[in-house]
Amino acid sequence: MTNLNVVEGLDALTRSLAQRTPEQLAALLTRHAEPLARRPAPTELRGLASALWSYETLHHVVLHLDHPRLQVLATTARISQERAARDAAAPAAPAPGADYQSLMAHRLSFPQLASEPVPPEDVHAALGVTAPGAARTVAEAALDALCADGLAAVTEGGAVVVPPRIPQLLAAHDLGPFAPHAPVPGPEGAAPGGDQAGAATVPAPRTSPYDESQAAAAHLASTVERLLAALATEPATLRKSGGLTVRELKRLAKAAGTTEAHTRLLLDLTLAAGLIALTRSPSGITALPTHAYDDWLGRPPGARLAPVVAAWYALWDVPTHTPFGETPTALVRGHDRHAPALRHALLAALADVPPGAGWTPPPLPLPDSPADADDLGPLRRLLRTADWHRPLAVTEQPTAEERAAHTLHEAAYLGLTAHGTLTPLGRALLAEPTNLDEPLRDLLPPPVEQAHFQADLTAVVPGRPAPALAGLLASAADRESEGHAVTWRFTSGSVRRALDSGHTADTLRVALTAASATGTVPQPLGYLLQDTARAHGRMRVVPAACCIRSDDQALVAELAAHHALRELALRAIAPTVLVSARPPAATLDVLRAAGYAPALESDTGAATVERLPSHRTAAPSPTRAPQATLALAQRLLGHQAESQESATSGGN
Repeated sequence: MTNLNVVEGLDALTRSLAQRTPEQLAALLTRHAEPLARRPAPTELRGLASALWSYETLHHVVLHLDHPRLQVLATTARISQERAARDAAAPAAPAPGADYQSLMAHRLSFPQLASEPVPPEDVHAALGVTAPGAARTVAEAALDALCADGLAAVTEGGAVVVPPRIPQLLAAHDLGPFAPHAPVPGPEGAAPGGDQAGAATVPAPRTSPYDESQAAAAHLASTVERLLAALATEPATLRKSGGLTVRELKRLAKAAGTTEAHTRLLLDLTLAAGLIALTRSPSGITALPTHAYDDWLGRPPGARLAPVVAAWYALWDVPTHTPFGETPTALVRGHDRHAPALRHALLAALADVPPGAGWTPPPLPLPDSPADADDLGPLRRLLRTADWHRPLAVTEQPTAEERAAHTLHEAAYLGLTAHGTLTPLGRALLAEPTNLDEPLRDLLPPPVEQAHFQADLTAVVPGRPAPALAGLLASAADRESEGHAVTWRFTSGSVRRALDSGHTADTLRVALTAASATGTVPQPLGYLLQDTARAHGRMRVVPAACCIRSDDQALVAELAAHHALRELALRAIAPTVLVSARPPAATLDVLRAAGYAPALESDTGAATVERLPSHRTAAPSPTRAPQATLALAQRLLGHQAESQESATSGGN
C-alpha cells in the first residue's frame, strides 16, 4: 500500500465527477446533502471527491445502502485491501526493547486501506454471481448505483476503486451471503406471489388504505392547526436543561386534542419544518411560530401537511420512543442518525405487502414476558425484510424492535400505513419525499366555506372548515367536537372574546350571517350577541406604561399641556397624577430633554438610584450563505462562466 494508490483512486473519482452533466452532479450533491453540509463547501471537483470519500461522510452514507450495494462495496473493499497487503513490502521488525512510539509506528505501517483497483469480474466471483442471471444483474446494478453515488469509480483500465476507509468502516459488520432479493415480509412459508399461509382466516378490512389515510390526514391537519394556534396564543417555555416542560406538554396536548406522545411528535415535526422556532427571551427559551406560519395558514390543507410529513422522513429521532431511564420530552435536537434509514427500510418492506394482509403494528409498550413474545412474530419478520433494505440501520442497532414499533405507529398516525401495507401517501413519500403536494391534494377534500348554525347555540361544519371560517368561529365560539363534522358552541364568554378583539354586535352578526349556509342566524344566537354586547365595556381599564405624580397641581397641569411632551400622550386621571404611554426610562428622558428634573420612584414610594445600563449581545455564529445545488454543480464543472456568457449574449 502506498499513498500514491490512494491518490490514484481519488483521481479516478474526480474524472468520473468531471464527466457528469451539471444536473447529474446536482443530483449527487442533493443525495449527500446532509453529510456534505457538515463540511466546507467544495471549491473544486478534487475537493468534492475528497469530501465524498472522507470517513465522516462515509459513516453517514453507508447507513442508506441496501444489501446488494453494501455487499458489492464491502466485497470490493476487502479484495482491494487483501491485494494491497499482499503487494506491500513488510517493514522491518522493531528492535528488542523499542519504545512505545516505535512499536505503534511499526504496527501502523502495515497496509490497512483498500487502495488497489479491482476488476468487476473478481467481485462477481467473490459474490458467487459469475453466471449470467438475475443475481448477476442485481450485482451489476448495485455497482452502477455505487458509481452514481460517488462511492466507487471506474479506472481507465475498467477496474473499480472504492474509498480506502471502507474496510475500517465495515469490519465489525457480518453481512452474510449475497441476497439479490429482499425476503417476503409475510408469515413463515409464505410464497413470493403473495399466497400466505392462513390468509383465508384473516378477515378482509372494511376500509381501504386510501380511506384510512384520508381520515388520518384530515385528523392530522386539524391537530397541527390547533397545536400551532395554541403556540401562537401562548408560547411554550423550555427547561433550562433543554426540552419542553411537562406542564407545557400537557397544556399543548389538551389544546391540540391529542396524546402527549403525538404532541411530542408534532412539535418536533413542526420545528423541523420551520413552522416554529426556539427563541431566547428574558424569561428563558420559548417555542413559538415563525413568520412561515402566517404563510402556512393561507395554504390549502394538502399543502399544509406536505412539509410536516416530509420532515418526519428525515428526522434524526423517533419522537414517540423514549429510551429506558429517560424522561419523555420534545423540542430537543435529535441525535439518532439511524432513524431516517430505519423509516425508509420499514416503508420499503411494507411496500411489498399486498393490501389486506391483516397485520397491524403490535400495541405499545411491547411485551416483556416470553409468553407474549409470539405477538412480535410479524414485527420480527418485517424487520428481516427491512434489514435487507438498510442492513446497518435496523437489526444491528439496540432496541431495534421498540424503535421499529414506535416508527410504525407514527407512520400510521401520519396516514402513511394502514392494514399492514403502505397507503398511496406512504408510497409517494417513499418515492419522492419532497413532492407530496399532489397526493395530499387528492387526499384532502376542498375546505368548507359555510357553517350550519343551530338553535342550541352551536355551529356545525360538515367537513374541514376553510381558514377564514375557522378563524371566525374560533374567535366567537369554543370548539366542542372533532370528527367528520366540526362543532363549535357559542357562550357569553366566547362572544365576549370576539368583542374584546374588536368586533361589535352588529359586525359579528353580519360576519356570522355571511358564513351561514342558510344566510341567517338563529334567534337565540342573536339574543346572545345583544345581551353580551350590552354588558360589554361598562367598566374600562386604562393602559399606562408609567405614572407621573406631583403634589404641585399647577406643575401637573403644565406637563399635561406642554407641547414638547406630546409624544408621552399624557392623560390626567387625578389632579396630581398623569399617566404616560411610554415606559419609565423613556418618560424620564423626554422630561429631562424638556428641561424638567424628575426623579425615579419605586412601586413602594421610595426613591430609586439610577444606574447606567450595561448591554451585551452574543457574537454571531459564522454562517455560510446557502447556494443553489445546481449553481454549485455548474461552478464545480466550470460551466458558470459559460452560462453567464450565454445569458449576456442572449440579452444582447
